[in-house]
Amino acid sequence: MAEVSALRKHPCPECGGDAEWNAAKKALACPYCGTIVPWSDGGNSFGAAIIEHDLSSSLAALKTEKRGLLTETKSVKCESCQAISIFDPTHTAQRCDFCGSPSIVAVDDLRDAITPESLLPAVIPSTQVRDLLKKWYGSRWFAPDKLKRAALTDRLAGIYLPYWTFDAHVDASWTAEAGYHYYETQSYRDASGKNATRRVQKTRWQRASGQIAHFFDDDLVPGTVGVHLNLLRKVEPFPTLKDLKPYEPAFVRGWTVERYQVDLRQASEASKQQMDRVIQQLCSKDVPGDTQRNLQVSPIYQGRTFKHVLVPVWLTSYTYGTKSFQVVVNGYTGKMAGEHPLSWVKIALTVLAALIVIFIILALNQN
Repeated sequence: MAEVSALRKHPCPECGGDAEWNAAKKALACPYCGTIVPWSDGGNSFGAAIIEHDLSSSLAALKTEKRGLLTETKSVKCESCQAISIFDPTHTAQRCDFCGSPSIVAVDDLRDAITPESLLPAVIPSTQVRDLLKKWYGSRWFAPDKLKRAALTDRLAGIYLPYWTFDAHVDASWTAEAGYHYYETQSYRDASGKNATRRVQKTRWQRASGQIAHFFDDDLVPGTVGVHLNLLRKVEPFPTLKDLKPYEPAFVRGWTVERYQVDLRQASEASKQQMDRVIQQLCSKDVPGDTQRNLQVSPIYQGRTFKHVLVPVWLTSYTYGTKSFQVVVNGYTGKMAGEHPLSWVKIALTVLAALIVIFIILALNQN
């Protein structure tokens, strides 16, 4: 393992320090003297072309080569949120980066994990994220004042999250009943007993069928359990189609890496469900007429492939009262989503003020 670790290091030409990815400089840089270090694959497998792997054969084989992060790491598991964090052995973890719980325990080195072959390097620096967090907390009108003053930026953590991407060619045939609206004139007696007419909408149903072809390119499925899924969906997408880099340990040095707990089989099933929903919507759009019913879709999937990638986020987690909250920032786009407690005193005063205004308006109208 020592030989493998040494092979993957990028020494600084000025001071000999180990280079890390610097989001602000968007390059490998020495954390000690700031020197930019040219990235070279050193003749090893890193830096090779990013490959799409055949899903069917991978699920059948699940071979053991290229497992883990291919560098010295330390792993801990949170007993509260169950997230498994992987980081540099020199890093000391006191709390879980995801939920803030101090209940973390060391786990055995996870050599069974499929090695990520590509990642999206972080380009949003921590200084910019801290400014975004302060503005975000300051704009939460119904958050407690104590929370706004604290801003909690001291617990900011840079984390690479595991994701799976899936490609597939889908040919789908569909059948449905297409409805065409038409109108008839009906006679009736109104409330006064007089004869009157009105137009009544009716629907004529016809059988319809068709076919569509669609290609899914990098359908994303998160492999994380540490970040709240509703927040993660709000900071997506991660531009994996054009900006991925071949995996290199120097990119993640100094960051926490979450080990996926949604495995390849689970992720492939989740991806197919996502694709099924998209295919259903596309077929529905193809049904002619004004309305439709009894849509039946028969998709055929071919050429399904996958990649295991890492994407960057900045995460702050905190406990207020008895509840845990998270704020997530996309480390590539800067998009932010978060949770915060509510001040029921502020909410009550706002409701009371609204009621007073309504009462005044009603009183003026009566006068």
